[in-house]
Amino acid sequence: MQTGKPACDTRMNNRYPAISPAILVLMSAREAEYADIPVLQPADPFLDMAGEELRSRIFLTQNEKGESLCLRPEFTIPVCQKYIASGSGAHKRYGYIGEVFRQRRNGQTEFFQTGIEDLGDPDHSAADARAVGDALAVLRVALPDEPMRVVIGDQAIFEAVLGALGLPNGWKKRLARSFGSRPSLEAALHELQKPHSGGRFEPPVSGLIAAEDEAGLTAHIAAQMAEVGMHPQSGRSAKEIANRLIEKTKLAETRLPTGAMKTLRSFLSIKVPLADAASALRDFASENDIDIVDALKQFSARAGAISMQKSDGAELHYDATFGRPLDYYTGHVFEVFADGVRQPLAGGGRYDRLLTMLGASETTPGVGFSVWLDRVETITGAWT
Repeated sequence: MQTGKPACDTRMNNRYPAISPAILVLMSAREAEYADIPVLQPADPFLDMAGEELRSRIFLTQNEKGESLCLRPEFTIPVCQKYIASGSGAHKRYGYIGEVFRQRRNGQTEFFQTGIEDLGDPDHSAADARAVGDALAVLRVALPDEPMRVVIGDQAIFEAVLGALGLPNGWKKRLARSFGSRPSLEAALHELQKPHSGGRFEPPVSGLIAAEDEAGLTAHIAAQMAEVGMHPQSGRSAKEIANRLIEKTKLAETRLPTGAMKTLRSFLSIKVPLADAASALRDFASENDIDIVDALKQFSARAGAISMQKSDGAELHYDATFGRPLDYYTGHVFEVFADGVRQPLAGGGRYDRLLTMLGASETTPGVGFSVWLDRVETITGAWT
C-alpha cells in the first residue's frame, strides 16, 4: 500500500497544534495517506448524509451559480468522496488534520480534528479493532500517561434485537434513528407504551385508512386536491400522501406488548467490560428466546480482535445504549474518554452504507474515527 508523503498541509501554520507533525508521522507509520481536504465543500452531501444532528449546526453559503456550499463541518464525507474519485476500489487508509466548522452548544464554531478513515477492507473485525487502536495511539502522542476509557456500542446488535421483537419497519427505523440519543430513544419508547388515543380523521378517510384501502384513499385525496385547485405536480402526489397516512396511522396504533418492552429494557441495561460483552449478549438472547445470532457472531469476532490488540492501558467497556448521533453509522461505534473530561476525546465507527450513498458503484466497507484536539488541549493545558 502506498502511504503518500507525511508532509503537513500546505496551509498548516502556527495556529495548528504543535503535535501535528508527530501525528502525521504516526499516520504514515500506520499506512494512512495524508488527505488534503479543501475548507469549502459542497453542502448537499452533508445535508443528505449526516442527519439532523449536523444539519442544524453547519455554516452555509452559495457560489455564483447559486449552488449551496458550506465550511468543512467534518472530514469523513469528503475523504470518502476522495476515495470514490480515485476509482481504485482497493483497501486504502487516509489520515487528516485540520479545522472543522460547526456550531457547538458552548458557542465555539471552529476547532481542530485529526483522524483516519479506513476504506475497502473486507475484514470488518480487523478494521474495527484497528480504528480503536489507531485512535488510542493518536491520543497517546499528546497524552502518553493519561488513564483512558473506551465505550463501545453496536447499532447492528440493537437493530437485530428490534427485528427479533417483531416491530413494524417504521418503528424499527424510528428507534434505530434514536440510537445514540437517550432522550429521543426514551421518548420513542414512551410512545410505544402509552394507550392509543384513537383515530384522528373523519369519515370517509378514517374508514379508508382502517381498511388500508390505498387505491380508494388515493382517489379521495386526488378529488379533494382537484376541488381546491391544487395541481398534481405542486407537491407530493395523492398516492404518496395516501401511502404516508396509512403508514403513520399503523405506527401510531402499534403498541409494544409488556413482555417485549421488558425484553428491550433488559437489553438496554447491559453495561459490561468488553471481555464479558459477548457472553452477556448470548445470555440475554437465550433468556429472552430471541435470535440475534448473525449480529452476535460479528460482534464476538470484533470484540475478540479489539481485546487482543494493544490498548495502551485503556479500559474497554460495552454499553448497549451507546450510539453516535450521525445517520451514516451502521454497526460498531466507539468513543474514548479521559478522567475528569465529560466530553469524548475521540469517536468513530463503521459506515458501510455511506460510500454507496455518495455514489460508489458497489458496496464498500468503511470505518474511521476523529480526535477532537481542542479537548485534548483541555488536559494538556497547551498544545504540546
